[in-house]
Amino acid sequence: MTVQNIDREAVAHGKITEKPLRERPKFPTWALKLTMAVTGLIFALFVAFHMAGNLKIFLPFYDDGTHPIDVYGEWLRNMFYPLFPHEAFLWIFRIVLLACLALHIYGAFALTGRSHKSRGKFRRSNLMGGMNSFTTSTMLVTGVVLLAFIVFHILDLTAGVAPAASDQFAHGEIYANMIASFSRWPVTIFYIIAMVTLFLHLTHGIWLATSDLGITGRRWRAVMLFIAYLLPAVVMIGNIAIPLSIALGWIG
Repeated sequence: MTVQNIDREAVAHGKITEKPLRERPKFPTWALKLTMAVTGLIFALFVAFHMAGNLKIFLPFYDDGTHPIDVYGEWLRNMFYPLFPHEAFLWIFRIVLLACLALHIYGAFALTGRSHKSRGKFRRSNLMGGMNSFTTSTMLVTGVVLLAFIVFHILDLTAGVAPAASDQFAHGEIYANMIASFSRWPVTIFYIIAMVTLFLHLTHGIWLATSDLGITGRRWRAVMLFIAYLLPAVVMIGNIAIPLSIALGWIG
């Protein structure tokens, strides 16, 4: 932003400047918001898909003694085999998710920094009121909590690294690993807290993505508002039911 129709005499005496009020950012704000919207929706679809797969733990064992969730895990590891080597597609999927996570985190901190710099000492609060105001003001906090949960979840049920993982962890044994992990009440409670946090973060994130992606029609916005609450609620309930059922002894 520069001054229009400047007074050359004022410039000469140092009263005003022709320099921009702020430096042009390396990445424009609209690009960061678009990146966060796309990566956020990718994560929303992933957590829904991930929950649907994990709900197989409620299914009974097959006649040969194998469990559906272990068969499902083997299917994921062999997806598109032999076109891709064993677990190759799964690692490609993980790398894509990791790249989306890095972009999402960078966008979140960059936009927060720009917002604080633009407002200076002035702070806006409770403009919308209710849940919207709360989720807006806590997006960065809930994001940090979810990042900590992601790290713990990977160490617990994917990598099997102690002390996050149980002593009985065995690679590829999804059913046994989940039973062993969620039999620990502190882990179950942490997962429940993380899923409530995910609901708050995902609900507001989907609604923000609606605007950032240019969805302005009244009917489409109503549909997106419905999805913004329905999808996170389903994911939260489904993901809480699994560790809670195990901790209470209903499974295992």
